[in-house]
Order: sequence, then structure tokens, then C-alpha cells
Amino acid sequence: MTLVAGVDSSTQSVKIVVCDLETGAVVRVGRAAHPDGTEVPASAWLQAYQEATADPALLDGVAALAVGGQQHGMVTLDENGELVRDALLWNDNRSAPDAKDLIAELGGPTVWADAVGSVPVASMTVAKVRWMARAEPENAARTAAVVLPHDWLSWQIGGRSFAPTTDRGDASGTCYFDATSNRYRNDLVKLAIGHDLDLPRVAAPSEVIGYTPGGIAIAPGTGDNMAGGLGLGVTTGDAIVSLGTSGTAFTKSNQQTHEPTGTVAGFADATGEFLPLVCTLNGARNLVATAQVLGVTLTELSDLAKSAEPASQGVTFVPYLEGERTPPLPDARGQLVGLTLANMTPANIARATIEGVLWSLAYGVEVLREQIGEISSITLTGGASQSEAVRQIATAVFGLPVVITDTFESVAVGAARQAAWALTGTLPDWQVPILSQQEPTADDQRAAGEIMDRYRSVLSANFGV
Repeated sequence: MTLVAGVDSSTQSVKIVVCDLETGAVVRVGRAAHPDGTEVPASAWLQAYQEATADPALLDGVAALAVGGQQHGMVTLDENGELVRDALLWNDNRSAPDAKDLIAELGGPTVWADAVGSVPVASMTVAKVRWMARAEPENAARTAAVVLPHDWLSWQIGGRSFAPTTDRGDASGTCYFDATSNRYRNDLVKLAIGHDLDLPRVAAPSEVIGYTPGGIAIAPGTGDNMAGGLGLGVTTGDAIVSLGTSGTAFTKSNQQTHEPTGTVAGFADATGEFLPLVCTLNGARNLVATAQVLGVTLTELSDLAKSAEPASQGVTFVPYLEGERTPPLPDARGQLVGLTLANMTPANIARATIEGVLWSLAYGVEVLREQIGEISSITLTGGASQSEAVRQIATAVFGLPVVITDTFESVAVGAARQAAWALTGTLPDWQVPILSQQEPTADDQRAAGEIMDRYRSVLSANFGV
């Protein structure tokens, strides 16, 4: 049996899966926690990887590995390749005003979207680079290179025996890489920081970029969303909706999107094509917060939500408890609106919370559809998709057939699939574990229309979107 490994270096932890190259079956697993916060030392990711692989049996017999890492994080290096400051993560919003400044300085959002497929928001690397130039000019002056979390970890795993290397998928999330022409926009780098940076080489999707000190081949790796797309086998016409700490909705396209409002990020995927994506900041933690307010467990929250009618009798939960990225409203706050004496019940509030979180992703799917054409099905994944209420309510929010995956580490498995590709030259066809498939009823489709109309009205009235 030939073995390959995939590493998911996420916001909260590192997960490592060792898979059978032929079938994708997971045969071993390792994990370790990352520190909390939106600003952490990059060295903590290597320490967590070392902790997760401390048992030499985990990687015994592994022929190749790849890293899927959280996107956008800014890892700064000096001229000697040493860390300048702690990394700013994707969910650090301090750079929101810097994103706005960059948009204005280049000539507006349409110019950015035309240039690189995406419009800067606080999460993207270019905004974080500008924040450093403004808030920490001494650190900015010391910074000779900026790499992404997965680039840095791959480099460390390889013993720094090769130059920092990335892939076009993760590079496309910086907002200074043009994935259509496959080149960095150095003019945008200089606009952000005032000088040139040494940026990582962009490897081909199936390339071997180096080896670990123990001789394991290292594939380029990619961003977590792109690795998730590989793990889930995303195809054109299907939208992957992942509901975890944050929420994402993305699909596969053979052309880059250039959507000017910032709602759709025109990312590249990990295969040489494109991965138009919307991302929300507010996912499963909203369900946890509502359960705490109602004084119930998550299981009891699910039961309450299932007992309420579709559309929650008019109760509307706007899920912006942590600001929002899609649409770009970093200073927005959550709202509970439409309450009356008749509808203000725990059941309606529970269901409205789930509808609101799912709606924010359905809104993103609508914009994806406007950009790339018909989307006829949803694949729902992520930790919160294991809630019975979330699964049941999904068809009443999306109004489309919904396939729900069983729990599996899609990012790590996707990274392992890329490792197999680099090792053999052929991208293997691995089965995605399916938990259930649901078709929307006529009532679901009516509810989906009502929910979408109501939320669009709230967005327009309260946020000007």
C-alpha cells in the first residue's frame, strides 16, 4: 500500500491524515491545537505540526505530503528568512480601513476586480501588508518577503532546503496575484508597502517542490478552500457550502470572476482552473451563542428549530455578530428583527438563527450564480452540517437539492490527494463520503423565496447593500 499525507493547518488546529493512495481511505490521523487569537507566532504552527507527528508511526511509509493552510495570513520575513512579527490571520479585521484606502488609491473596486479578480477586504493579505506599513513602519522596512501560512509551513517541514514556494490557488487570495496571467502584480505590492517584496515561487499543481529531511516528497500545497475543493471533488454547477467557524460557498469554473462589489473572490483552484468563492465570518459560533442565550444545549437548539415553521413566522436573525466579510461590512452587528408578541418564541428564534446563518451563504450562492451561471445543487459540509436542524432547514433556505457529506477532514484529504497527484502524475479519483441527499419540497422552495426576499430587504434598509 502506497501512503500519502495531507496536512490541514487551520485557524484552530493542525490535522494530519495519512491516506491510501489508491482509494483515499484514511488509515492514520494526528492533530494538535493552535493558539487562540487573530495574531499568532508562525512558529506555533510548526510546533503543533511537530506535536502532531511526534509518534514516528504516523508518517511511517508515507511517500508524499502536502499542506492545506488557512488563507490570507501575513507571514513576514526579514532578509535572512527570519520572522519579523507575529502573523496576522485572515480573521483579523484591524486592516479594514487599509483595504478601503487601497481600493480608493487604485481607482475603485472595479479596477481591483479587473486586475486580480478580487476586491481587497480586511482579511486579504494586501490589506494586512498596508496596515503594517501604516501602523508599524519599522517592521515594514525590515520585511523583505511575505509568505502565506501554508507556504511557511511547507518550507519548515522541508527543513528550509528549498526556497519558499506557493501555488496559484493560495496566491490568488493575496490580492496581488493575477491568476489569469499567473503572475504577481508587483505594482500592487509596492502600492501596499512602498517597496518590492521577495514573493514565493508559484509551483505547478502537481509538482514536487522538495523533500523532508526524511525523504518524503512535498507537493506545493494550497489554501484551505482549494484543498477542500479537492477533497470534496467540486465540479461545475455544484456549490460547496461549508459551515464551520466561518462559512464558505464556492464552485469550480474555467474562467476567473471579476465581481466588483467584493462579494465574490475570484480565486484560482488547486488544479489550474478557478474557484469563485464567497466567505462569511459568522458560522457555527452563532448557533452556540444563541443556544447560550436560550439556555439550551446545541441538541436542544436543533430540536427547537425543527419544531418551528419555515421562515420562522417572520423572525429574522441577521448573523453579523463578528462583523461580516460577505457582503463587506466589517463594522456591522447582528440583529434580531421582525419580533411580535405572537412570534417571539424560543423555537422561532432558534430556527431564525439557523436560517440566518444559512441565508448568508445562500446570498453568496446567488451572487455566484450571477457570475458563473447556473448552480443546480448544493453540497453541504463542515462541522455544523452535522446538526439535524441545519440539514433539515438547508433545503428551505437554498431551495435546491442538498447533498450532505459525512464528517471527514476534507481539507487534509484534499491536500493528501494533491500529494498523490505530485507523486504519480495523475490526480486520483477518491470517493466523497455522503451522509444523505435531500430534494426540496414545494413548501421548501416557497420558504426559500420568502427568506431571500426578507433578508435582501433587511440588507437594503439597514446596511445599504
